[in-house]
Amino acid sequence: MKNNSSSLGKVYLVGAGPGAVDLITVRGAKLLAKADIVFHDALVDPEMLSLCPQAEHVAVGKRCGKLSSAQHFINKRLVDAAQKHQVIVRLKGGDPMLFGRADEEITALKQAGIEVEVVPGITAALAGAASLQQSLTLRGVSRSVAFITLAQGTENTNQSKVDESQPGNNQTINPIINPITNPNADTLVYYMGRKDAAQIARQLIKQNQPHQATTPVHILEAVSTPKERLWSSTLQELADGKADDWFDSSSPALIMIGAALSHSSENLKGSSPEINNSLQDSQILANSRRRA
Repeated sequence: MKNNSSSLGKVYLVGAGPGAVDLITVRGAKLLAKADIVFHDALVDPEMLSLCPQAEHVAVGKRCGKLSSAQHFINKRLVDAAQKHQVIVRLKGGDPMLFGRADEEITALKQAGIEVEVVPGITAALAGAASLQQSLTLRGVSRSVAFITLAQGTENTNQSKVDESQPGNNQTINPIINPITNPNADTLVYYMGRKDAAQIARQLIKQNQPHQATTPVHILEAVSTPKERLWSSTLQELADGKADDWFDSSSPALIMIGAALSHSSENLKGSSPEINNSLQDSQILANSRRRA
């Protein structure tokens, strides 16, 4: 291991954007083109790796319910790579600083004396707003937005602690973390909320402020990619489980909720959405609104 920090490589945490290859930033693409090694998430489009044919490609992605790389292992791989290479790219879906455990990787790298730089990317919520052609804020309707995840992974985080309930016990435990139950924003965007979608809707209706049964809901899967799909309806329809059979578990889903989003739907009626599940032409028919 090299002890001279000046001889260590530099790690770049690069946002890959929401999915489409051409939505990565120019800076991100330039860094890929000169990278020695690229550690990439599972959701990064394989075509994006064609931007770095000279680099070694290492998959370190995490997918819910699937075999994934432990975060402490990813941290170690990054530190080890800086001993051997000069330009290391950690390619993360969306923006590195949102739901991406960037803080853990940055901390590990800094503790090892390795220089690190973050290159932002377009997060899925903003790509979703662009796809709907609807702002997440709207004058007189919505002046606040919350990005939320109910994912509670605590593996290798500083929330883990030693179980001191028994003398001499050095085993670590993860405390129970309660999900956010009352997001206080006009427009809500849930990441990784597929399995909790109906429960989220029922809870919001029960709270009754500012979201009600008739509040518009849009669910976008694989946003910005050729496989993008849209389900549009109301909070009540979501609470009734009308979207449960529509979801495609192989695609990341974004749940967008708020009164501002009604302006993006031409005929949002809030009653029994007719849904075309065909992925062949990436079209969804929901509440008489057709999307290609």
